[in-house]
Parts: sequence; structure tokens; C-alpha cells
Amino acid sequence: MSWSYKKAGVDIEKGNSWINVIDRIMKKHKADPSIIGGIGSFAGLYDLDGINFLAACCDGVGTKLEIAKKTGSFSGLGQDLVAMSLNDLVTCNARPLFFLDYIACGKLDPEVLAKIMEGITDACENCNCSLLGGETAEMPDVYPEDGFDLAGFAVGTGTIENIINGSGVKPGNIMIGLPSSGLHSNGFSLVRKILEYGDLDKHFEGSEAVIGDMLLAPTRLYVKQALKCASSGFVRAMAHITGGGLLENITRAIPKDLEADIDFLSWEKPEIFRFIEKRGIEEKEMRRVFNLGIGFVFIVSSQHADQIMTELKEIGETPAEIGVIREK
Repeated sequence: MSWSYKKAGVDIEKGNSWINVIDRIMKKHKADPSIIGGIGSFAGLYDLDGINFLAACCDGVGTKLEIAKKTGSFSGLGQDLVAMSLNDLVTCNARPLFFLDYIACGKLDPEVLAKIMEGITDACENCNCSLLGGETAEMPDVYPEDGFDLAGFAVGTGTIENIINGSGVKPGNIMIGLPSSGLHSNGFSLVRKILEYGDLDKHFEGSEAVIGDMLLAPTRLYVKQALKCASSGFVRAMAHITGGGLLENITRAIPKDLEADIDFLSWEKPEIFRFIEKRGIEEKEMRRVFNLGIGFVFIVSSQHADQIMTELKEIGETPAEIGVIREK
């Protein structure tokens, strides 16, 4: 049987059409002239004073929570939550200011939630971002006793003259990708459908890696890398590779008359993606759902690609040139 995200209960096309519905609803109301850009960007931008802007976004961890519950391993979820918002936030060259969390649960379990909160605080500290506050809601009947959900909200700032919004992207520009740590926090509704009994405790093809651990590897934080490269002035667009995979997320970051020509053979897929593919997911669907080993992408001119690659290597990254921008 060939699996797809839609068969697993997640309809990407319907999700994209929902954005159009939101856009139509908002257009019925008077637009705030301080809002920069429109619906569908990685972060919403707000002009404060003609010089500085605020950036804000929110996100969650998705059904990765269900894998954590099955394994009893919750320590990485806090970093997942912070990364999903802050990695989006920095794509416009905004410096994170603060983060807030929202935890909803059926019954408060301090032992489990403490592990998550420790991950949140550690990740915020790693990104020089303040944990400003949050909310914990105990909601019996809405959630089962062991059920919970996580959401995060982030705000950052930058100068309007230094916004990175993809408007400077041209044909021939190079895409540079940074490795992911695995699935990050996307595609788990599909992954959970292809898992078999005992899979989470198994080793992958004789290696020392346990499948459950590979699935729960925390989402990487790309804040420092993104801001360092953006400070060079050579980055024309950045994309955080989340739901929708490489193609959809890079498309969000570039002008509509351009497209990303991605060389999917230019890097090695992590083992976990080979495991998933072997369970009956076609390559085309894999590309639509998962990051396939690339978690963040910079778009730069060909003459500056080597410099950005060098800067990334100097801070311990292993970047890869993964393709080029073309005219449609």
C-alpha cells in the first residue's frame, strides 16, 4: 500500500486553500497601513516607526507529541516548540526578543511538563531570547487525561532597511541548505500510520540508532546561523523547511515568477527518511511532506555563495549547495 499525507488525514491542498479563505475575510476589513507584506509569510511584520519593525509568529509541535507519549521521552519537545517559531521568525532578519508558551492538557502532570519547560528555557537561552510568560490550561473532557498540546508565540525586531523578504532574488541565485536533525516537527501524522508494533524500540538496519530516538530528535535551532549570514548583506531570502517540504517553503520565500530547481541528490538523506520511504511512501510524496535532511535554506547570488558557505563552515555547520533559482 502506498501512503500519502492525505490518506493519513492531513490535506495539504485544503490547508493552502484555507489561507486564501483567511485572506478573503481580512480583505473585508480596513487594512492597517503598518502591516508589512501579506498572509502566508513565515512571520507577520509590523512597521513601528518607519525605521524599525516587529516580527511575530506562532506554531506548535503537531502530532510528534503522540510519539513522545508512546516512548515516555518528552525532553526534546520544548526545543521543538521554540525552534518552530524562532526559525520562522529569523527568515526576515528579525532578532528574537521574547517567547511565550501555551500548554493545554487533560490533567496536569508536573513531571512531564517540567521536562518540556526545561527544554523551552534552554532553547530560548541558546537563541538569546527571553521567555516572557505563558499559559497552562487544564481542560478535562476536551483532552484525555494523558493528552496535551503545545503552542508557542515569538516576537522579534529589526530595521526596515534590512528586511529580507525575497524581493531581491534573481534567476541564477544559489540555494544553500543546512542539515536538519531529522523530521523536526512535521509529517508525524503520516509517520504514525506507517509504524508497526515495536518499531520505536528497534534499531535501524543493524545500526546503533533506535527508531524512536531518531523520530524524536529535537528540531534544530537556526537563529544564530541565520542572523550571522544575514549580517553579511548578501542573503536575499531565507526559508525554514517545515510542512510542505523544500519546494513549498522555498516558493514562499521567492517572487512568484521564479521557481526553485532543487538537486535532491546534492546531499545525503538521513537514515530516518530511508526508513519511512521503505514503508510505502513514494518519493514525490516524501518531497511534499518532509524536509529530507535540509532544515533551513539561504538564497544568495552566485558570486557570494562561497563566502556564505565559508561563514557557515566557520561556525561548525556543514552547508550544501542544493540548487539554483530559475525563471518559470
